[in-house]
Amino acid sequence: MPEAQRETVHQRYDRLRHTAGLFLGPAVFLLLLVLPLDLPPEAHRLAAVFGLVIVFWVSEAIPLPATALLGPALTVPLGVASARDAFVSFGHPIIFLFMGSFLIAGAMREHGLDRRIALFVLSRRWVGESPARILFAFGAIAAFLSMWMSNTATTAMMLPIGIGVLATLSANAGGNEGKSWSYATGLMLMIAYSCNVGGIATPVGTPPNLIAVGMVEELLGRRMSFFDWMGFGLPISVVLFVFVFLMMWRLYPAPRGSLAGAAERIRARRSTLGAWTAGEKASLVAFLVAVTLWTLPGFAALALGSNHPASEWIKRILPNEGPSAILAAALLFVLPVDWKSRRFALSWKQAARIDWGTILLFGGGLSLGSMAFSTGLAEALGGSVLSATGGLPLVLVALLGLFLANIMTEFMSNTATANLLVPMFLALAGEATGNAMLPALAVTLGCSLAFCFPVATPPNAIVYGSGHVPLLQMIRAGVLLDIGCGLLAWAVLVLIVG
Repeated sequence: MPEAQRETVHQRYDRLRHTAGLFLGPAVFLLLLVLPLDLPPEAHRLAAVFGLVIVFWVSEAIPLPATALLGPALTVPLGVASARDAFVSFGHPIIFLFMGSFLIAGAMREHGLDRRIALFVLSRRWVGESPARILFAFGAIAAFLSMWMSNTATTAMMLPIGIGVLATLSANAGGNEGKSWSYATGLMLMIAYSCNVGGIATPVGTPPNLIAVGMVEELLGRRMSFFDWMGFGLPISVVLFVFVFLMMWRLYPAPRGSLAGAAERIRARRSTLGAWTAGEKASLVAFLVAVTLWTLPGFAALALGSNHPASEWIKRILPNEGPSAILAAALLFVLPVDWKSRRFALSWKQAARIDWGTILLFGGGLSLGSMAFSTGLAEALGGSVLSATGGLPLVLVALLGLFLANIMTEFMSNTATANLLVPMFLALAGEATGNAMLPALAVTLGCSLAFCFPVATPPNAIVYGSGHVPLLQMIRAGVLLDIGCGLLAWAVLVLIVG
């Protein structure tokens, strides 16, 4: 199908989905409101709000952040919560961790620090012109950068570099177009999929991670530090990355021999960067300060013991990652790039371009999740899940939750999926024995493992738009990775946390 016609079909589908959602959302809201549900009155009315929110999030009838604001606002006239309680979650410390990490990532992108890091690694001698090592290096860079910044921005930055390498491949494929196309598909998918699994490693890697951290603290009263998350997130990310690399190398083989000229092209791109700029240096300082403040309490407790006076002092002055993120980001507004003109590493005009929509989406989800707990709605839903699963052990409920989130994320925002499922699976804490966090963490991981469709994640969409990834090839690889990565992530999570 021609590109223009395919785009038209896609636009028609979106218009139909949006229009249907505009009418279906209010209908579901009214239906749930009048049905005689076996719930407390506040939980019953909140269920109607959830119905509207779910339909609007799936259909994207209105922008996702607008729905995140609409949901809590509706609970006030319905008598579910006071205005203060409905909106207090928008001031949660995790919100400021989001904000600080977005500001730092924005500065890195603004000054080209992310591109310099990528080209530095790709130009190393060990990468050379080996197709396997180039594939691995592209994936490793994408995964590492996605640990700290938006996977969308990382993919967008890596894409032109990858296309440049593929241009060299095409010129030196020796006429073997089939294998050349296969390797091109694999390289593009390696970039996107590595961004998806790389974001699992840290709390700031992807919004669902912070949603889980915030809800565990808000709803279970258990704080999960940056270091705590990396204790299981990093090993899972590494295992999944290796699996993705092996699958891409197996499914999409490279042409025989080396990619002659690829190393030269990469070195030429790196040479255009010139010397380090003041903006790059300032961005690097802010990034390193943030990582240090986020991980220092955990490393101190590991090295000295959690009861050591120094560890206790560090934990007392750095009790939460939110203030640390803001302190590190604030450096960007005082580190100069041109002192004479009083120009600093980040201006407010640049800062205002961060993803405020995701921040609002997280705040709305945290608000609705908190109310689901306080009204008893989450407990009722959790009991229903246990009844439906026949009293399965929590480890198996976690596996079901992971794949449920995985399937939902293939068709809707992973942030919206986490907002809907994490509080429900956290509610299983009161209904079953075992580690209360296990099902919720499994759901969170499932939100990052959508590999099948372009609409599943922005990285998938970006590489699909490159023209090197046929849809059926993405679906083929995605199904295998959805199953394989899901089982691996669940197994490592149970081994470490369960």
